[in-house]
Amino acid sequence: MLSKPQADLKPNTEAFENKPLVKPTGFREYDARWLFPDEINLSGMQALGFGLGNVLFDLLGDKLGEGEQPRIVVGHDFRSYSQSIKIALTTGLMSAGVKVLDIGLALSPTAYFAQFHLDAPAVAMVTASHNENGWTGVKMGAARPLTFGPDEMSALRDMVLENKGIARAGGAYERVEGVAQAYKDDLAGRAPFKRPLKAVVACGNGTAGTFAPDVLRALGVDVVELHCALDHSFPHHNPNPEDMKMLHAMRDAVLETGADIGFAFDGDGDRCGVVDNEGAEIFADKMGVLVGRDLARMHKDAVFVADVKSTGLFNTDPELQAAGATTHYWKTGHSYMKRHTNEIGALAGFEKSGHYFFNAPIGRGYDDGILTAIAICDMLDRAETASMADLRRSLPVTYGSPTMSPYCDDLEKYDVVGRAIAHFEKLAESGGTLIGQKIRDLVTVNGVRITVEDGTWGLVRASSNKPGLVVVVESPTSEDNMRAIFAEIDALLSSYKEVGDYDQKI
Repeated sequence: MLSKPQADLKPNTEAFENKPLVKPTGFREYDARWLFPDEINLSGMQALGFGLGNVLFDLLGDKLGEGEQPRIVVGHDFRSYSQSIKIALTTGLMSAGVKVLDIGLALSPTAYFAQFHLDAPAVAMVTASHNENGWTGVKMGAARPLTFGPDEMSALRDMVLENKGIARAGGAYERVEGVAQAYKDDLAGRAPFKRPLKAVVACGNGTAGTFAPDVLRALGVDVVELHCALDHSFPHHNPNPEDMKMLHAMRDAVLETGADIGFAFDGDGDRCGVVDNEGAEIFADKMGVLVGRDLARMHKDAVFVADVKSTGLFNTDPELQAAGATTHYWKTGHSYMKRHTNEIGALAGFEKSGHYFFNAPIGRGYDDGILTAIAICDMLDRAETASMADLRRSLPVTYGSPTMSPYCDDLEKYDVVGRAIAHFEKLAESGGTLIGQKIRDLVTVNGVRITVEDGTWGLVRASSNKPGLVVVVESPTSEDNMRAIFAEIDALLSSYKEVGDYDQKI
C-alpha cells in the first residue's frame, strides 16, 4: 500500500523523496497533465499507476477470467524524463496486480495500435503531447479505441487522491519488442500513391521524427525532413501543428523545396497540420472539410463529427450538401470526439486542433496524425492534377483565427467561462448586439459559441489540458468582422482579473 498523495511537497526536501506528490488539478477531463517535478514527482506517478490499476479492475472485472489480471500497453514519448516517469507508473500498475506490456518509445497512435496488435484492452501513454518541456502526462483508455472521459477520470482522481487502491499479487512486466515497426508496417501495408508527391515532413524534433518520414517514404512520397532528428530540448519550437512558428518554418521549407504539401506532427503524433504548395496554412477544420468532401464522394450519405471550434462550412459547404453528407458539432477534446464519432457510427471526426478520427474502412477509430497525412495524400491522388492550393481555393471563403489561449489558472478557468456564458446569455435575452448585430444563436455544449446574424461567430471555452482559456473566431463575410468579434470577446475576457496574456493573438 502506498502512502496517501500530498498536493504541496517541495522539491529538494526529505518529504519530496519519501512521499508522493500529486497536484489535484492535473486530473483533467480526458487525460492527465502535470508540471514535473513541481506538480507530480516519481512517487506520485507511481501512485497514479497504482490508482489506475485499481480502476482497471473496476472497469474490466466482469470481463476477466478467474485469477486473470488486466493487460495494459504502456509507452512513452521523447522527453528527457518520460522514460523514468513511465517506469514509475509501471511499478504502480504492477503493485495493483496488472500485467504491463511495455512497447518503449512510441507515438500515442502507436500505443493505441498496440492495443489491437497485442490484444490488450487498456493503454497508458506517457506524453505531454505538444506542451512545453517540463510538462508530463498520461493518456489512458480501457475500451479500445476509446480513451478516458470525465467519468473515468473522476474515478481515477478519487482513487489516487484518497488512496483507495488495493495491493494485489500477480502484477507482471513484459517488454514487447517490434511494436513500432509493426505500427509502421500496418500503415504502409497498402499500395503506394499513384501520383508523385513531394512533402515536407516537420516533426519539431519530437517523437514523430522516427515514424512519419519512414511511413510516407514507404508509400512513395519524396520526403523532405524538417527537424525530424530527436532532440528533447526542442531547439527550434514546440512540436505543435497549431504553433505559428512551426507552420511558418514548414511554409518556408515548402517554398524553398517546391514541395506539393507540408505535414506537421505534434509531440506524440496524434495530430497533423498542413501547409499547401503555396505555403498557405490550412487550419485543420478547413482541411477536414476538404477531406470530408473527398470521402463523401465515395461513401453515400456520409456522417461526420466536428468540434465546436471548427468552421461553419461543415454545415454550409455546397459540395458536402450535394453529396448528402451531414455533420454533428460536438465537444472539443480527443476523448469526447473519439467517443462521439464511435457512438454514432460516423465515418470520420475532425477537430480544429488537428486530431482526425477515422472509422472503418479507413482506420480503427483512434486519432493518428500519420494516418491523417495518408488520407490527405489519397485525396490528392484522387484529385489528379489539382494542387493542394487549388483545393484550398475551392472552399467558400471564410476568415478564421488560429486557436488562441489566454492564461487562466486551472482552479479559476471554469468559473471565468461560466461568467462569460452568463454575460452572452443575458446579452442575447435582452436583444443586445455584438459587432452591431443581433445574436442569432448560442451553443453552450462546451463553453459558449456565439453566432450573429451574418454567420460571424466566436467561441470561449476552458482548455482541457493546460491552465488557460480557448478563443476562436470566424466570419464568412469579412476579416474586419472576424477581428471585430474577437475584439469584443477579448474586451470581456480582459475585464476579468483572472485572465492573463495570450499565447498568440490575431
